[in-house]
Amino acid sequence: MEYVRIGDSGLVVSEIALGCMTYGAPDQGTHPWSLPEDQSRPLIKQAVDAGITFFDTANVYSNGSSEEIVGRALRDFTSRDDVVIATKVFNRMRPGPYGGGLSRKAIMAECEASLRRLGTDFIDLYQIHRWDYSTPIDETMEALHDLVRSGKVRYLGASSMHAWQFAKAQHLAEMNGWTPFIAMQDHYNLLAREEEREMHPMCLDMGVGVIPWSPLARGRLTRPWDTATGRTETDEFGKTLYRDDDVNIVDAVRAVADERGVPMAQIALAWVRSKPVVDAPIVGASKASQLDDAVAALSIDLTDDEIARLEGPYTPRQNAGFR
Repeated sequence: MEYVRIGDSGLVVSEIALGCMTYGAPDQGTHPWSLPEDQSRPLIKQAVDAGITFFDTANVYSNGSSEEIVGRALRDFTSRDDVVIATKVFNRMRPGPYGGGLSRKAIMAECEASLRRLGTDFIDLYQIHRWDYSTPIDETMEALHDLVRSGKVRYLGASSMHAWQFAKAQHLAEMNGWTPFIAMQDHYNLLAREEEREMHPMCLDMGVGVIPWSPLARGRLTRPWDTATGRTETDEFGKTLYRDDDVNIVDAVRAVADERGVPMAQIALAWVRSKPVVDAPIVGASKASQLDDAVAALSIDLTDDEIARLEGPYTPRQNAGFR
């Protein structure tokens, strides 16, 4: 395992992050495919043993139980000072006007709740999960800055939004002397490349690191297109992300993988990692073999011809995953 800085910051992480949406009580929240604690812990331990130091979760994942499971596992399997814990705030956690969103009141309350569930005194990377259209962004940025100044948060990140929104937030931070975002966690894979148009060039220019979510397209890039899984049947959000004609891209991944004699997942992840703007893709794993593939992908260097074949079938589409 090699380690990289996120953007121009001093935060050093493993070349891949373990996405922890997979770990959480299946009867809580909207992820019936998530793994309970006894099945989650061996995978988190495998990640630690493989040298993964970067763990990404969110308050909303399985109504907070993901944070609880991840926090307990990391306390048992590694030293807190050796890992980077990332979590997120925005989505609704309870009824009422402050049960979600990015107001100062909501952010402060949700940060304290995440700290309790994770069992830690600080969050390494605190990310806004989406843009809050009902709260002035300057209120959000100042509240986040205050969390950094208090020592409860070390670095700030953002997730899927329009490039103009991210630019506005960064400009306000610079103008007011507030803490800027060091990372953009966006939706990026061979089936979703719209961020190449504006967001990624801007991140390169700003020195912001990109840590893509769903680099394997929720498993779509790891198996033949018409293969059904428990998650594909119940992941309502995932059903909104991709199109039927994406089968052509999946077929291209399968062809390159067959020629190399490796699983499709390794090719799809190697493609994401070939992009200079990407620091550490966030990979979920519900099986040990999926973690093995993620680590193995780190040693694959695709040729220019292979990259051209993988990218050739892509056609423009609306950005998906946020509004």
